[in-house]
Amino acid sequence: MADDELVAAAKAGDPEAWRTLYTRHAGRLEAWLRTRPTGEVTAAPEDVAHDAWLVAATRIADFEGSADDFAGWLFGIARKKSAGSRRRADRRRTQPGEVGAHLPPAPGPAAGVEAGDVARQLLASLPPRERAVVGLVDGLGMEPRAAAEVLDISPVALRVARHRGLRRLRRRHPAASPAPPATPAGGTDEVVAPATTPS
Repeated sequence: MADDELVAAAKAGDPEAWRTLYTRHAGRLEAWLRTRPTGEVTAAPEDVAHDAWLVAATRIADFEGSADDFAGWLFGIARKKSAGSRRRADRRRTQPGEVGAHLPPAPGPAAGVEAGDVARQLLASLPPRERAVVGLVDGLGMEPRAAAEVLDISPVALRVARHRGLRRLRRRHPAASPAPPATPAGGTDEVVAPATTPS
């Protein structure tokens, strides 16, 4: 797979290319890390994200693909960093703290904050794998292929988890969740993404 222009420029050390990649992915990465169960991420999300960006900058020469593929690669690095922080905490026999209690409130109007709280509560009601899949694909808009790479699961396992998660949300919170992905006629197992309404 050939690199696209943005990735090629980042590999060449172009600071503007790195700035563009950071702008596209930094917010989504931290948001995803904040949705991870406390037991899975023992370091502050911004610290894990920072470490992931450092690793990405160091290993960018080994990466091949597009700017969209870069997201899956970066999130995969962050997932491994999260696992490493958990193992270190386990070795030290420390208890993970509640990071959210020490963070400033999210910026924006109150309605947006409340909507974010509702979304986090909805995701928290799902089993871990379904929560991770729905959070990445439907919450952050990541391509399913990249999300499967991030979570180190097969595309089929991701489709199954997403279908179950969205169906579970619809059953528990019919007004707040999209319709579950459907299997089209013809017997294929390809999932059709839920329809969205323009804002």
